[in-house]
Amino acid sequence: MSEKPWGGRFEAPTDKFVEAFNASTDVDARMYAEDIAGSKAHAKMLCEQGILMQDDLNVILRGLDEIAGEIESGEFTFSIALEDVHMNIEARLTDKIGDAGKRLHTARSRNDQVTTDTRLYLRRRTDMMIARIRYLQSVLVALADEHAETIMPGFTHLQTAQPVTLGHHLLAYVEMFERDAGRFLDARKRMNQCPLGSAALAGTTFPIDRHMTSDTLGFDAPTANSLDAVSDRDYIMELLAAASICAVHLSRFSEELILWMSAQFGFIDLPDAFCTGSSIMPQKKNPDMPELVRGKSGRIIGGLVAILTIVKGLPLAYNKDMQEDKTAVFDAFDNLEGSLRIFGDMLPGMRVNQDVMHKAASSGFATATDLADALVRAGVPFREAHAIVGKSVAYCIRESIELHAMDDQACADIDERLSADMVRSLSVEACVASRNHIGGTAPEQVRRQIAVWQARLEKYHA
Repeated sequence: MSEKPWGGRFEAPTDKFVEAFNASTDVDARMYAEDIAGSKAHAKMLCEQGILMQDDLNVILRGLDEIAGEIESGEFTFSIALEDVHMNIEARLTDKIGDAGKRLHTARSRNDQVTTDTRLYLRRRTDMMIARIRYLQSVLVALADEHAETIMPGFTHLQTAQPVTLGHHLLAYVEMFERDAGRFLDARKRMNQCPLGSAALAGTTFPIDRHMTSDTLGFDAPTANSLDAVSDRDYIMELLAAASICAVHLSRFSEELILWMSAQFGFIDLPDAFCTGSSIMPQKKNPDMPELVRGKSGRIIGGLVAILTIVKGLPLAYNKDMQEDKTAVFDAFDNLEGSLRIFGDMLPGMRVNQDVMHKAASSGFATATDLADALVRAGVPFREAHAIVGKSVAYCIRESIELHAMDDQACADIDERLSADMVRSLSVEACVASRNHIGGTAPEQVRRQIAVWQARLEKYHA
C-alpha cells in the first residue's frame, strides 16, 4: 500500500477496476503547469514562515522545474494508480529529491490544491477565450465596414419584414459577443480568489501566510471561508453559463449562414476550406463547419446542465462527485474556443451575393411599413394607414405584383388617400436610409457604430 499517499489507513489494495474508475489523470493532467506553479508558491510561503527549511525549498523548486521539463518533453509517465495530476507530480518529486518532496504537502490538502489549480487553469483559458471573442468581433466589424450599404431583407418569423443593411446585421452579433466577453470577465473577477491554505475544509494548524501565496499566484485575495473555498464550484457554473450563452449566439449565427448559403436563399458562399462535399452527390457543397458549431452548442450547454446537477445535492465540503466538474468545463472550453476560431478564420473569406440580397429585399413587401408611415405623415391615423397598406398587399398578392407596381386606379380603389406616386417613391435604399438614428440600420449609423467599435477594439488590444 505504500505507493498510495493515503495508504496507511488501508490493509487491502484498491481493486484494479476501481483504481481506473477513480482516476482523473486523463482529464486533469492538462493542469500540470498550474499544479507546479501552485506548489512553488506554497513551498516558498512555507519557507518564509519557517515551516520548511531553505535547503528543502531549493531542491523542491529545482525538482519541480525538472518535472515540468519532463512533462513538456513527453518523458513523464502519468500513472492512474496515483489518481490525479497532483499525486503524480508529488510522487515523482519524492522519487527525485527524497524526503524534501514529502514535506511539500505540509499545510495543504488536495481539496484546496485542486480548486486552486482549476482556478489558475480556467483563468488562463478565460483570457484566451476573451481574446478569441475580440478577434471575431474585429472580423465582423471589418465585414460590416465592407457591407455598410449592402441591402438585404430583415426577417421576423423568418418572413421578410423590412430592408436592412448587412453591416447592421453583422454588428448585431458584435454586440452579442461583447456581452459574452463581459460575462467571461465578470466570472473571471469572482473566480480570482485563492483557496490555497484552506486545506481539507477547516484550514491548518500551521502559521501560514495566505496573502503571500495569493499574491504570488496573481489572485486578488485569499478566499474568506475555508469550507466555501474547497467546495465552491460557482466559478465553474458561471464560466459554463457564459460559454453556453456564447455558444448559443454562435449557433444562431450558424443557422443564418446555413440558410443564406442554401440554393433557396443564395445570399452567400462560404470558403471551400470550411465546407465539405457529398460521397454520392457530386454537386453538393455543405456548410459543415457552421453545422458543427451549431451542434457543439448542445454539447456546451450539456456541460452547464451537468455541473448544476452534480453540485445541487452536495453537502459541504468536498465530495468525490466534484471530480466530474473538470470534464464538463474543459470540454466546453475546448469546443467553444474551437468554434470561435472557426468563425474568425472562415468569415473573412465569405463571398456575399449583393445582387441576390438586394433583389430579395425588394420583394416580399419589405417596404410596407414605410408606406404606412408615409400615409401617417400625410395625416392618416396609423391604424387606418395599417389597414390601407394591408389591403394593398392583399391586392398585390392577387395580382402577383409588388407594391411599387400599383397604378393610380388600383390605389384609388383601395383608398383615395393612397397614390401611385406614394408607393413608387419607396425604394429599399430610401427605406434603409430613413432609419437614421442611434441603433438604426441606415448606412450613416452603421458607419458611426463601426468607428465606435474600431476604437473600442483597438483599446482592448492595446
